[in-house]
Amino acid sequence: MRELEVSGSTGERYRRTAGISAVTGIGHTDWVEDYRRVRNGEKPFDSYGYGALAFSRALEDAGIHRSEVDGLIVGPTTAYERMGEILNIDPRWGGLADAVQAVFQAVMAIHSGMAEVVALVYGNDQRSAAVQYGGPEAMGGGAFLSYVYHSPWGLTSQGALYALMFQRYKELWGVTDADLGQVAVGQRQWASLNPQAIMRKPLSIDDYLAANYIAEPLRLNDYCLINDGGVALIIMEAERARKTCRNPVYIKGLGRSDLNHHATSLGPRLIDFYRPAQLRAAEQVYAAAGIGPKDVDALLVYDSFSPHIFFALEGFGFCGQGEGARFIAENGIGVGGRLPVNTHGGHLSESYMQGWNHQLEAVRQLRGGQGERQVPDCRHVQYVSDVAGKAMSIIYGQ
Repeated sequence: MRELEVSGSTGERYRRTAGISAVTGIGHTDWVEDYRRVRNGEKPFDSYGYGALAFSRALEDAGIHRSEVDGLIVGPTTAYERMGEILNIDPRWGGLADAVQAVFQAVMAIHSGMAEVVALVYGNDQRSAAVQYGGPEAMGGGAFLSYVYHSPWGLTSQGALYALMFQRYKELWGVTDADLGQVAVGQRQWASLNPQAIMRKPLSIDDYLAANYIAEPLRLNDYCLINDGGVALIIMEAERARKTCRNPVYIKGLGRSDLNHHATSLGPRLIDFYRPAQLRAAEQVYAAAGIGPKDVDALLVYDSFSPHIFFALEGFGFCGQGEGARFIAENGIGVGGRLPVNTHGGHLSESYMQGWNHQLEAVRQLRGGQGERQVPDCRHVQYVSDVAGKAMSIIYGQ
């Protein structure tokens, strides 16, 4: 693993929000049971119901009452005002955000004094509501989604875009389909040990290669699940967390860099695979936490498609450019590997909660007690997201 170097002044700037917040409560819905029920034609909850159930479980885990929550961030699948109404809270600060940006915003709200106890609540009935992530009506055909701009060429799904992206990567670096299959196989190993995972049946490289292409070179098991569910976290000011909550997990570092120039022409994806933004985000997050890639005990990567893992390993300094396949082969990312990656099974095998379930797994690993899939002596867990050119990272620690 390569350690990134950061100057003292830069590191000091990035450390301003380090360690001031902690995750004190987590909750989620019953993904496996809900998946079964939806496949049988039932609809257990709508998006708000899933979010509300997860919120109640997060409150219980944190050991606090809803009246203590003074900040609320909800996922973009629900309305902020309506969710607050359903949860029966009147926060003094809040809004909408995706998973990683919700954590960033909660930390900044606490840093600025706008809130002390922030609930992050996400609910999604995407499977029972038959949400389309491809085709002319992808997510309602909204023009704000960059991939809809490419519909004249038939590229109306993220899967098609990542297939194109990874095809160029393969040709540049001589990567094979079996190399890519290491990701799905490794994550399924973790999922097989996770009772919360929807897909637990072991997956071999032969199984992977026997599956059909969906958008070549991506096969069935390179794609994330689509399932209903909810997730919630309680993030609290650190000193208050130390005094009032058991087993808080601290947010040690944040890093972000965006690539907007040429974004809708696919430039950031196809030319550099988001690497410039990842390198800048890596510099920030490691400086804030005071560690480097070699100190990361478990890596959690937003994995709507398996190629994300290659780009994250290279962009955040775990290996050099074009070395992702060799790094995985030599070090291992599955059970028993030197760098455990997506120890819950990720979006490919546990649950597609659009990055929210990865935050839960970071907390679980740092709290310990995960049985066969517990990372030994886990002290630092890093989360990485590179969706649509926004390279972002969080380091959680004890």
